[in-house]
Amino acid sequence: MSAGPARPQTATLRAEGLRVEYGPVVALHRMDLCVEPGRMLAVTGPSGAGKSSLLWALAGALSPTAGVVHLDDTTVTGRRQAAGLGVAIIPQGNALSSALTAHENVLVPLLAAGVPASEADQRSTAALAAVGLEDSGRHLVEELSGGQQQRVAIARTLAAGASVLLADEPTSDLDSANRQRVIDALRREAADGAVVVMSTHDPEAAAQADAELALDEGRMTWVRR
Repeated sequence: MSAGPARPQTATLRAEGLRVEYGPVVALHRMDLCVEPGRMLAVTGPSGAGKSSLLWALAGALSPTAGVVHLDDTTVTGRRQAAGLGVAIIPQGNALSSALTAHENVLVPLLAAGVPASEADQRSTAALAAVGLEDSGRHLVEELSGGQQQRVAIARTLAAGASVLLADEPTSDLDSANRQRVIDALRREAADGAVVVMSTHDPEAAAQADAELALDEGRMTWVRR
């Protein structure tokens, strides 16, 4: 089962004619993409290939130069709207608050979203357990290793019960056991009906996704559909 709540709805994620430019640099050439609920897609490629640009554009946090992103029939027009539609992103930088404990970093966003305190506490505890941090909830972020911090950021998103979960290099700082624990957690999210898109340099992690899309200088090639 997922560490988050039952999802009120699922949605197909579609990008049509997506293109991202930073001045003269083309980060993503024209791309069409469709990921259905219950599917986990791995996006692979070298650093600078456009993986993060793709995820942030899908999350509504990066305005594409051209093209659109849809959830079913709804056009994604910004990060706040995307979040309201159930889109969540796990950034590479983790974006944790150093003033809070691991448990509080998962709990506070749930409380801010209006989740009742008792339910938020249960969901936070379950999400930390899903990534192997059930004994680290009271530790401040600065007391955790880089890999542990990465897993707290993953737990925070698992607890939210997102319909679309976008994970930017979620296993980059993890040893093999914790990498597998995180992949298993993401696969459970897909099994519960979420769309999961994960960027990764790790071929073993990519192999466990349902499909794999390779990027090279912003151009896409399907490795496995």
